[in-house]
Amino acid sequence: MTFKDYFKKEDEKGLLSMESLTLIYMLFTTVLIACYWKRLPDSTGMMITRLCMLVGIGVLYGLYRWHPCRALRILRIVPPMLGLISWYPETYDFCSQLPYLDHVFAQIDQNLFGCQPALEFSKIVTSTFWSEAFNMGYYAYFYMMATTIVFYQLCRYPQADRAGFIFLGSFFIYYVIYEFLPVAGPQYYFLAIGTENAASGVFPDVGYYFQTHTEMLTPEPKGVFSQLVQWAHEAGERPTAAFPSSHVGMSTVTMMLAWQTKNKWLFWLMMPLYLLLCAATVYIQAHYLIDSIAGFFSAILFFWITSKLYKVYRLYSPLSFL
Repeated sequence: MTFKDYFKKEDEKGLLSMESLTLIYMLFTTVLIACYWKRLPDSTGMMITRLCMLVGIGVLYGLYRWHPCRALRILRIVPPMLGLISWYPETYDFCSQLPYLDHVFAQIDQNLFGCQPALEFSKIVTSTFWSEAFNMGYYAYFYMMATTIVFYQLCRYPQADRAGFIFLGSFFIYYVIYEFLPVAGPQYYFLAIGTENAASGVFPDVGYYFQTHTEMLTPEPKGVFSQLVQWAHEAGERPTAAFPSSHVGMSTVTMMLAWQTKNKWLFWLMMPLYLLLCAATVYIQAHYLIDSIAGFFSAILFFWITSKLYKVYRLYSPLSFL
């Protein structure tokens, strides 16, 4: 396909599935904002974010209707993808209105494994090589997802809308879970209760502690990738979204989508990063081991659910015929 082909007019009507899902998620969370209005730190700002997203989707949709072509259709996935960055911190704003449950999940790890894997893993594997390898995998998370979605848009265009629905739909299922299931993760909880208590199997209930405390464990970086991960956490991490692990879950969804492209290079080149990423979630103390296990199995379930829902969406959604 030549560059000019991307600007040839096409006859594709309706919202992209990613646009439709974004609008639905925005509506759902707008109701949550209304319910929590006086308790949220910046309710007005959250509504402005939604207005900006609505304008962005509307402008790009209008441009596409003016000159419907593949290039503009591909460009329309940008706001929904960027929106994921905005919606993630909001899961903290919502879930912090409820008492945190880290003591429950830390106890599950203790009962299942006889220790806290999030503490022991980094003690057993101490070399700079493996620290950098795990952090490289963890840092590759967004790049793996973006690469797969872009690959569909450029090389598997007829299947791109379905892939986008499965991808974004799975992400939003995780976000909704996080908004009602407050689990901060070891890097926050172990600092709050003390690593000595965690190592001894003492897990006090901290209640609403993380509503006002966002300090986290910050191990000394051992190299470039561990420093990059630390900077990323300092910039956007919050005490939220620990169970189930969306890093494991969404990277698993990504790998399943990559497999369905039937492009062996895409799948197998990402496989080492995927395995390192899954291990890294526990190694860098972002998740309890039970979080990562649940992330893997929930990904399979969410992939199946969103695949089925896409068929219903194509048949009955009024948004697909605008």
